[in-house]
Amino acid sequence: MIGRSGCEFLKAIQANSINPAVIKRQHETSKLCLLLHGTGITPGTQSAGVTGFTNVHIVKEQAPQMAISLTVVYPNPEEQEAMSIAMQQAKAMDADLVIATDPDADRVGAAVKNQAGEWQLLNGNQMASLIIYYLLQAWKDAGKLQGKEFVAKTIVTTNIIDAMCAAYGVPCYNTLTGFKYIAQVIRELEGKSKFIAGGEESYGYLIGDAVRDKDAVASCAMIAELTAYAKDQGLSLIDFLTQMYQKHGFYYEGLISLTKKGKAGAEEIQKMMADMRSNLPSSVAGSAPIEVLDYKNLTSKNLRTGEVTPIPQGMGIEPSNVIQLILEDGTKVSARPSGTEPKIKFYVSVNTPLDKPEDFDATLDRLKEKVKAIQTDLGLM
Repeated sequence: MIGRSGCEFLKAIQANSINPAVIKRQHETSKLCLLLHGTGITPGTQSAGVTGFTNVHIVKEQAPQMAISLTVVYPNPEEQEAMSIAMQQAKAMDADLVIATDPDADRVGAAVKNQAGEWQLLNGNQMASLIIYYLLQAWKDAGKLQGKEFVAKTIVTTNIIDAMCAAYGVPCYNTLTGFKYIAQVIRELEGKSKFIAGGEESYGYLIGDAVRDKDAVASCAMIAELTAYAKDQGLSLIDFLTQMYQKHGFYYEGLISLTKKGKAGAEEIQKMMADMRSNLPSSVAGSAPIEVLDYKNLTSKNLRTGEVTPIPQGMGIEPSNVIQLILEDGTKVSARPSGTEPKIKFYVSVNTPLDKPEDFDATLDRLKEKVKAIQTDLGLM
Protein backbone atom coordinates (compact mmCIF):
# COMPACT_ATOMS: atom_id res chain seq x y z
CA MET A 1 0.00 0.00 0.00
CA ILE A 2 1.37 3.38 -1.02
CA GLY A 3 0.92 6.02 1.69
CA ARG A 4 -2.71 5.16 2.46
CA SER A 5 -4.42 4.52 5.79
CA GLY A 6 -6.53 1.43 6.26
CA CYS A 7 -9.66 3.52 5.78
CA GLU A 8 -8.38 4.93 2.48
CA PHE A 9 -7.44 1.43 1.38
CA LEU A 10 -11.02 0.23 1.93
CA LYS A 11 -12.29 3.27 0.04
CA ALA A 12 -10.03 2.32 -2.86
CA ILE A 13 -11.46 -1.21 -2.81
CA GLN A 14 -14.98 0.21 -2.78
CA ALA A 15 -14.07 2.41 -5.75
CA ASN A 16 -13.03 -0.71 -7.70
CA SER A 17 -16.63 -1.93 -7.69
CA ILE A 18 -18.31 -1.64 -11.09
CA ASN A 19 -21.78 -3.01 -10.35
CA PRO A 20 -23.01 -1.82 -6.93
CA ALA A 21 -26.60 -2.25 -8.14
CA VAL A 22 -25.98 -5.95 -8.75
CA ILE A 23 -24.43 -6.33 -5.31
CA LYS A 24 -27.43 -4.56 -3.79
CA ARG A 25 -29.77 -7.06 -5.45
CA GLN A 26 -27.62 -10.05 -4.50
CA HIS A 27 -26.13 -8.96 -1.16
CA GLU A 28 -28.19 -11.45 0.87
CA THR A 29 -28.68 -14.28 -1.60
CA SER A 30 -24.99 -14.54 -2.49
CA LYS A 31 -23.52 -16.58 0.35
CA LEU A 32 -19.80 -16.12 0.79
CA CYS A 33 -17.74 -18.45 2.94
CA LEU A 34 -14.43 -16.81 3.88
CA LEU A 35 -11.35 -18.70 5.00
CA LEU A 36 -9.01 -15.84 5.80
CA HIS A 37 -5.72 -17.19 7.05
CA GLY A 38 -3.60 -14.89 9.19
CA THR A 39 -3.55 -11.22 8.31
CA GLY A 40 -6.45 -11.46 5.87
CA ILE A 41 -9.22 -11.90 8.42
CA THR A 42 -9.84 -8.26 9.40
CA PRO A 43 -9.40 -6.46 6.05
CA GLY A 44 -10.95 -9.39 4.17
CA THR A 45 -14.23 -9.23 6.04
CA GLN A 46 -14.18 -5.43 5.90
CA SER A 47 -13.70 -5.45 2.12
CA ALA A 48 -16.79 -7.65 1.69
CA GLY A 49 -18.70 -5.29 3.95
CA VAL A 50 -17.74 -2.02 2.28
CA THR A 51 -18.70 -3.36 -1.14
CA GLY A 52 -22.15 -4.30 0.16
CA PHE A 53 -22.19 -8.03 0.92
CA THR A 54 -24.08 -9.05 4.06
CA ASN A 55 -24.35 -12.84 3.86
CA VAL A 56 -20.71 -13.50 4.76
CA HIS A 57 -19.63 -16.45 6.89
CA ILE A 58 -16.21 -16.95 8.46
CA VAL A 59 -14.80 -20.42 9.05
CA LYS A 60 -14.86 -20.19 12.83
CA GLU A 61 -12.49 -23.09 13.45
CA GLN A 62 -9.78 -21.19 11.58
CA ALA A 63 -10.63 -17.59 12.45
CA PRO A 64 -8.13 -17.20 15.33
CA GLN A 65 -4.62 -17.02 13.92
CA MET A 66 -3.41 -19.60 16.43
CA ALA A 67 -5.90 -22.13 15.05
CA ILE A 68 -4.37 -22.28 11.57
CA SER A 69 -1.60 -24.69 12.51
CA LEU A 70 -4.11 -26.93 14.27
CA THR A 71 -6.46 -27.34 11.31
CA VAL A 72 -4.23 -27.49 8.21
CA VAL A 73 -0.86 -28.92 7.26
CA TYR A 74 0.03 -25.77 5.35
CA PRO A 75 -2.24 -22.71 4.89
CA ASN A 76 -1.79 -22.48 1.13
CA PRO A 77 -4.98 -21.59 -0.82
CA GLU A 78 -3.65 -23.57 -3.76
CA GLU A 79 -4.09 -26.80 -1.79
CA GLN A 80 -7.39 -28.67 -1.43
CA GLU A 81 -6.44 -29.77 2.07
CA ALA A 82 -6.06 -26.19 3.29
CA MET A 83 -9.63 -25.41 2.22
CA SER A 84 -11.34 -28.67 3.15
CA ILE A 85 -13.03 -27.36 6.32
CA ALA A 86 -14.28 -24.27 4.48
CA MET A 87 -15.70 -26.39 1.65
CA GLN A 88 -17.48 -28.63 4.15
CA GLN A 89 -19.06 -25.56 5.73
CA ALA A 90 -19.93 -24.13 2.32
CA LYS A 91 -21.62 -27.37 1.30
CA ALA A 92 -23.64 -27.45 4.52
CA MET A 93 -24.92 -23.88 4.05
CA ASP A 94 -25.27 -24.14 0.24
CA ALA A 95 -22.90 -21.20 -0.29
CA ASP A 96 -22.02 -19.72 -3.66
CA LEU A 97 -18.31 -19.25 -3.12
CA VAL A 98 -15.40 -20.08 -0.82
CA ILE A 99 -12.57 -17.54 -0.71
CA ALA A 100 -9.29 -18.22 1.06
CA THR A 101 -6.28 -15.96 1.52
CA ASP A 102 -2.76 -17.03 2.40
CA PRO A 103 -1.23 -15.90 5.74
CA ASP A 104 0.20 -12.61 4.44
CA ALA A 105 -2.93 -11.88 2.37
CA ASP A 106 -1.32 -11.34 -1.02
CA ARG A 107 -2.64 -14.50 -2.73
CA VAL A 108 -6.18 -15.81 -2.80
CA GLY A 109 -7.80 -19.11 -3.76
CA ALA A 110 -11.44 -19.84 -4.51
CA ALA A 111 -13.67 -22.90 -4.54
CA VAL A 112 -17.01 -23.28 -6.32
CA LYS A 113 -19.65 -25.91 -6.99
CA ASN A 114 -19.19 -27.78 -10.26
CA GLN A 115 -21.94 -29.13 -12.50
CA ALA A 116 -22.25 -32.21 -10.28
CA GLY A 117 -22.80 -30.06 -7.21
CA GLU A 118 -19.41 -30.94 -5.73
CA TRP A 119 -16.98 -28.32 -4.48
CA GLN A 120 -13.75 -27.84 -6.41
CA LEU A 121 -10.87 -25.38 -6.46
CA LEU A 122 -10.34 -22.99 -9.32
CA ASN A 123 -6.71 -22.63 -10.31
CA GLY A 124 -4.85 -19.35 -10.60
CA ASN A 125 -5.19 -19.14 -14.38
CA GLN A 126 -8.95 -19.69 -14.20
CA MET A 127 -9.51 -17.04 -11.54
CA ALA A 128 -7.24 -14.48 -13.19
CA SER A 129 -9.19 -15.07 -16.41
CA LEU A 130 -12.58 -14.73 -14.70
CA ILE A 131 -11.56 -11.45 -13.06
CA ILE A 132 -10.40 -9.98 -16.39
CA TYR A 133 -13.42 -11.42 -18.23
CA TYR A 134 -15.81 -9.76 -15.79
CA LEU A 135 -13.97 -6.43 -15.62
CA LEU A 136 -13.63 -6.01 -19.38
CA GLN A 137 -17.38 -6.51 -19.90
CA ALA A 138 -18.31 -4.45 -16.84
CA TRP A 139 -16.05 -1.56 -17.88
CA LYS A 140 -17.52 -1.69 -21.40
CA ASP A 141 -21.11 -1.73 -20.10
CA ALA A 142 -20.33 1.20 -17.79
CA GLY A 143 -18.80 3.19 -20.67
CA LYS A 144 -15.39 3.21 -18.99
CA LEU A 145 -13.43 1.79 -21.93
CA GLN A 146 -12.11 4.93 -23.62
CA GLY A 147 -9.18 3.44 -25.53
CA LYS A 148 -6.64 4.33 -22.84
CA GLU A 149 -6.89 1.28 -20.56
CA PHE A 150 -4.65 -1.75 -20.19
CA VAL A 151 -4.24 -5.12 -18.50
CA ALA A 152 -0.98 -6.79 -17.42
CA LYS A 153 -0.02 -10.38 -16.70
CA THR A 154 3.07 -12.55 -16.64
CA ILE A 155 4.38 -14.44 -19.66
CA VAL A 156 3.56 -17.82 -18.07
CA THR A 157 -0.06 -16.89 -17.32
CA THR A 158 -2.85 -18.13 -19.60
CA ASN A 159 -3.16 -16.58 -23.04
CA ILE A 160 -6.95 -16.46 -22.86
CA ILE A 161 -6.40 -13.10 -21.17
CA ASP A 162 -4.57 -11.88 -24.30
CA ALA A 163 -7.45 -13.17 -26.45
CA MET A 164 -10.08 -11.42 -24.32
CA CYS A 165 -8.17 -8.14 -24.27
CA ALA A 166 -7.79 -8.26 -28.06
CA ALA A 167 -11.56 -8.77 -28.40
CA TYR A 168 -12.18 -5.62 -26.36
CA GLY A 169 -9.39 -3.59 -27.98
CA VAL A 170 -7.49 -3.33 -24.68
CA PRO A 171 -3.68 -3.76 -24.67
CA CYS A 172 -2.39 -6.65 -22.58
CA TYR A 173 1.22 -6.35 -21.43
CA ASN A 174 3.11 -9.56 -20.73
CA THR A 175 5.88 -9.28 -18.13
CA LEU A 176 8.39 -11.52 -16.47
CA THR A 177 7.21 -13.51 -13.46
CA GLY A 178 6.68 -11.35 -10.39
CA PHE A 179 4.39 -8.47 -9.57
CA LYS A 180 7.30 -6.04 -9.43
CA TYR A 181 7.27 -6.24 -13.22
CA ILE A 182 3.52 -5.61 -13.44
CA ALA A 183 4.06 -2.65 -11.09
CA GLN A 184 6.79 -1.44 -13.44
CA VAL A 185 4.30 -1.35 -16.32
CA ILE A 186 1.78 0.55 -14.18
CA ARG A 187 4.46 3.08 -13.25
CA GLU A 188 5.64 3.55 -16.83
CA LEU A 189 2.08 4.13 -18.06
CA GLU A 190 0.95 6.24 -15.12
CA GLY A 191 -0.84 9.37 -16.30
CA LYS A 192 -1.06 7.97 -19.85
CA SER A 193 -3.23 4.89 -19.52
CA LYS A 194 -5.55 3.41 -16.88
CA PHE A 195 -4.73 0.05 -15.31
CA ILE A 196 -7.78 -2.24 -15.09
CA ALA A 197 -6.32 -5.34 -13.45
CA GLY A 198 -3.51 -7.86 -13.63
CA GLY A 199 -2.67 -11.36 -12.53
CA GLU A 200 -0.35 -14.32 -12.50
CA GLU A 201 -0.97 -18.06 -12.53
CA SER A 202 0.27 -18.50 -8.95
CA TYR A 203 -2.94 -17.06 -7.40
CA GLY A 204 -1.86 -13.43 -7.31
CA TYR A 205 -4.18 -10.69 -8.63
CA LEU A 206 -4.31 -6.90 -8.58
CA ILE A 207 -7.43 -4.77 -9.10
CA GLY A 208 -6.78 -1.10 -9.84
CA ASP A 209 -3.56 0.74 -9.10
CA ALA A 210 -4.00 1.83 -5.46
CA VAL A 211 -1.65 -1.04 -4.56
CA ARG A 212 1.40 -1.98 -6.61
CA ASP A 213 1.62 -5.64 -5.62
CA LYS A 214 -0.64 -8.68 -5.65
CA ASP A 215 -3.43 -8.08 -3.16
CA ALA A 216 -5.76 -10.76 -1.81
CA VAL A 217 -7.99 -8.30 0.05
CA ALA A 218 -9.07 -6.28 -2.99
CA SER A 219 -9.21 -9.52 -4.98
CA CYS A 220 -11.63 -11.07 -2.46
CA ALA A 221 -14.03 -8.16 -2.95
CA MET A 222 -13.84 -8.39 -6.75
CA ILE A 223 -14.26 -12.19 -6.80
CA ALA A 224 -17.35 -11.77 -4.61
CA GLU A 225 -18.69 -9.12 -7.02
CA LEU A 226 -18.21 -11.21 -10.15
CA THR A 227 -19.90 -14.14 -8.38
CA ALA A 228 -22.89 -11.90 -7.59
CA TYR A 229 -22.88 -10.64 -11.20
CA ALA A 230 -23.03 -14.22 -12.50
CA LYS A 231 -25.79 -15.12 -10.03
CA ASP A 232 -27.76 -12.05 -11.09
CA GLN A 233 -27.84 -13.62 -14.57
CA GLY A 234 -28.87 -17.01 -13.21
CA LEU A 235 -25.37 -18.44 -13.56
CA SER A 236 -23.06 -20.23 -11.17
CA LEU A 237 -19.38 -19.37 -11.28
CA ILE A 238 -18.73 -22.58 -13.24
CA ASP A 239 -21.43 -21.49 -15.72
CA PHE A 240 -19.67 -18.12 -15.96
CA LEU A 241 -16.34 -19.85 -16.60
CA THR A 242 -17.95 -22.00 -19.30
CA GLN A 243 -19.46 -18.90 -20.92
CA MET A 244 -15.99 -17.32 -21.02
CA TYR A 245 -14.53 -20.43 -22.69
CA GLN A 246 -17.31 -20.48 -25.29
CA LYS A 247 -16.65 -16.86 -26.24
CA HIS A 248 -12.84 -16.83 -26.19
CA GLY A 249 -11.66 -20.45 -26.39
CA PHE A 250 -11.13 -23.18 -23.82
CA TYR A 251 -7.62 -22.74 -22.41
CA TYR A 252 -5.99 -25.25 -20.09
CA GLU A 253 -2.59 -25.02 -18.40
CA GLY A 254 -0.33 -27.67 -16.91
CA LEU A 255 2.80 -27.26 -14.80
CA ILE A 256 5.60 -29.72 -14.22
CA SER A 257 8.42 -28.96 -11.78
CA LEU A 258 11.54 -31.11 -12.00
CA THR A 259 14.17 -31.30 -9.27
CA LYS A 260 17.72 -31.92 -10.50
CA LYS A 261 20.20 -31.95 -7.63
CA GLY A 262 23.97 -31.62 -7.63
CA LYS A 263 26.42 -30.80 -10.40
CA ALA A 264 24.90 -33.37 -12.76
CA GLY A 265 21.45 -31.92 -12.12
CA ALA A 266 22.61 -28.39 -12.86
CA GLU A 267 24.15 -29.59 -16.12
CA GLU A 268 20.93 -31.40 -17.03
CA ILE A 269 18.92 -28.22 -16.47
CA GLN A 270 21.33 -26.32 -18.71
CA LYS A 271 20.90 -28.98 -21.42
CA MET A 272 17.11 -28.78 -21.17
CA MET A 273 17.27 -25.03 -21.70
CA ALA A 274 19.70 -25.45 -24.62
CA ASP A 275 17.38 -28.01 -26.24
CA MET A 276 14.45 -25.60 -25.92
CA ARG A 277 16.53 -23.01 -27.74
CA SER A 278 17.79 -25.02 -30.66
CA ASN A 279 17.32 -28.82 -30.51
CA LEU A 280 13.57 -29.21 -30.96
CA PRO A 281 11.57 -32.06 -32.49
CA SER A 282 9.83 -31.34 -35.81
CA SER A 283 6.47 -32.03 -34.18
CA VAL A 284 5.19 -31.82 -30.60
CA ALA A 285 1.87 -33.60 -29.96
CA GLY A 286 1.10 -33.32 -33.67
CA SER A 287 1.90 -29.61 -34.03
CA ALA A 288 5.02 -28.01 -35.49
CA PRO A 289 7.10 -25.54 -33.45
CA ILE A 290 7.02 -22.15 -35.18
CA GLU A 291 8.73 -19.71 -32.78
CA VAL A 292 11.19 -19.64 -29.88
CA LEU A 293 11.25 -16.67 -27.53
CA ASP A 294 14.54 -16.42 -25.66
CA TYR A 295 14.29 -13.92 -22.81
CA LYS A 296 17.91 -14.43 -21.78
CA ASN A 297 19.09 -13.00 -25.07
CA LEU A 298 15.87 -11.05 -25.71
CA THR A 299 15.38 -12.57 -29.15
CA SER A 300 12.51 -14.17 -31.04
CA LYS A 301 13.35 -16.75 -33.69
CA ASN A 302 10.94 -17.68 -36.48
CA LEU A 303 11.53 -21.41 -36.95
CA ARG A 304 10.06 -21.38 -40.44
CA THR A 305 12.25 -18.64 -41.88
CA GLY A 306 15.13 -18.61 -39.42
CA GLU A 307 14.65 -14.86 -38.94
CA VAL A 308 15.68 -13.51 -35.52
CA THR A 309 14.12 -10.32 -34.17
CA PRO A 310 14.72 -8.53 -30.85
CA ILE A 311 12.29 -8.64 -27.92
CA PRO A 312 12.01 -5.05 -26.67
CA GLN A 313 13.39 -4.43 -23.18
CA GLY A 314 11.32 -2.46 -20.67
CA MET A 315 7.62 -2.62 -19.73
CA GLY A 316 8.28 -5.54 -17.39
CA ILE A 317 10.82 -7.25 -19.65
CA GLU A 318 14.56 -7.57 -19.02
CA PRO A 319 17.10 -10.36 -19.65
CA SER A 320 16.00 -13.51 -17.79
CA ASN A 321 16.72 -17.21 -18.28
CA VAL A 322 13.31 -18.09 -19.69
CA ILE A 323 12.49 -19.85 -22.96
CA GLN A 324 9.10 -20.02 -24.61
CA LEU A 325 8.18 -22.35 -27.46
CA ILE A 326 5.14 -21.53 -29.59
CA LEU A 327 3.51 -24.29 -31.65
CA GLU A 328 1.47 -23.92 -34.82
CA ASP A 329 -1.79 -24.74 -33.02
CA GLY A 330 -1.32 -21.95 -30.44
CA THR A 331 0.20 -24.12 -27.73
CA LYS A 332 2.76 -22.35 -25.54
CA VAL A 333 5.50 -24.11 -23.57
CA SER A 334 7.62 -22.06 -21.15
CA ALA A 335 10.77 -23.21 -19.35
CA ARG A 336 12.14 -21.37 -16.33
CA PRO A 337 14.91 -22.63 -14.01
CA SER A 338 14.67 -21.61 -10.37
CA GLY A 339 17.23 -19.10 -9.20
CA THR A 340 17.25 -20.46 -5.63
CA GLU A 341 16.52 -24.19 -5.89
CA PRO A 342 17.77 -27.08 -8.07
CA LYS A 343 14.54 -27.03 -10.06
CA ILE A 344 13.26 -26.26 -13.51
CA LYS A 345 9.61 -25.51 -14.23
CA PHE A 346 7.76 -26.14 -17.47
CA TYR A 347 4.45 -24.37 -18.08
CA VAL A 348 2.25 -25.80 -20.86
CA SER A 349 -0.79 -23.95 -22.23
CA VAL A 350 -3.16 -25.53 -24.76
CA ASN A 351 -6.48 -24.38 -26.17
CA THR A 352 -9.39 -25.40 -28.36
CA PRO A 353 -12.89 -24.06 -29.13
CA LEU A 354 -15.75 -24.98 -26.79
CA ASP A 355 -18.92 -25.30 -28.87
CA LYS A 356 -21.50 -26.26 -26.25
CA PRO A 357 -21.59 -26.05 -22.43
CA GLU A 358 -22.33 -29.77 -22.19
CA ASP A 359 -18.98 -30.44 -23.91
CA PHE A 360 -17.05 -28.90 -20.99
CA ASP A 361 -15.90 -32.12 -19.30
CA ALA A 362 -15.01 -33.95 -22.52
CA THR A 363 -13.09 -30.94 -23.83
CA LEU A 364 -11.20 -30.58 -20.56
CA ASP A 365 -10.23 -34.27 -20.69
CA ARG A 366 -8.89 -33.85 -24.24
CA LEU A 367 -6.81 -30.84 -23.25
CA LYS A 368 -5.39 -32.68 -20.24
CA GLU A 369 -4.36 -35.56 -22.51
CA LYS A 370 -2.75 -33.11 -24.91
CA VAL A 371 -0.68 -31.57 -22.10
CA LYS A 372 0.54 -35.07 -21.19
CA ALA A 373 1.43 -35.76 -24.84
CA ILE A 374 3.42 -32.53 -25.04
CA GLN A 375 5.29 -33.34 -21.84
CA THR A 376 6.08 -36.81 -23.22
CA ASP A 377 7.29 -35.52 -26.59
CA LEU A 378 9.56 -33.01 -24.85
CA GLY A 379 10.92 -35.66 -22.47
CA LEU A 380 9.44 -34.09 -19.35
CA MET A 381 7.62 -37.13 -17.93
